[in-house]
Amino acid sequence: MFLLSLKLLLDEDSQAKGLLNLLREAGHDVVTVNEVGLTSKPDSVVLDYAREQGRVLLSRNCDDFNNLHNADPNHPGILVIYQNSDRSKNMNYKTIVKCIANLETSGSSPVNQFIALNPWNY
Repeated sequence: MFLLSLKLLLDEDSQAKGLLNLLREAGHDVVTVNEVGLTSKPDSVVLDYAREQGRVLLSRNCDDFNNLHNADPNHPGILVIYQNSDRSKNMNYKTIVKCIANLETSGSSPVNQFIALNPWNY
C-alpha cells in the first residue's frame, strides 16, 4: 500500500498531543497553531498561514472554515471533523489518523477541497 504524507496544520481545537504524536508517527509533517504563534488568531489568519506554507488545515471548526472555503476555495485543503452531540460517537485520535490514510489511499487530493473526514471512517 502506497501512503503519502501530508503537510498539516492543526487548528487550536485539534492540536491535542495524542493526535499530534499519532499523525507524526504516521509520517505526516505536522505543526500546530501554538507552535507557529497563531494561538487565538482569527480563522482567516490561520487559513492564510496554511496557504502560505502549503499546509492542509485540520480542524473541528467546521462551519467557520466551510464559510472561509466558500469565500475563497484556493488553499492546500481543509480537513474537518464533525462532532456528534453524543460524545460516544465522536472519532478518537486513531480513527482520525485512519480516516486521513483512507483519504490518501483513495487518490483524492485535498487541494482546494473542504473534506469532512467522518465519511472516511471505514
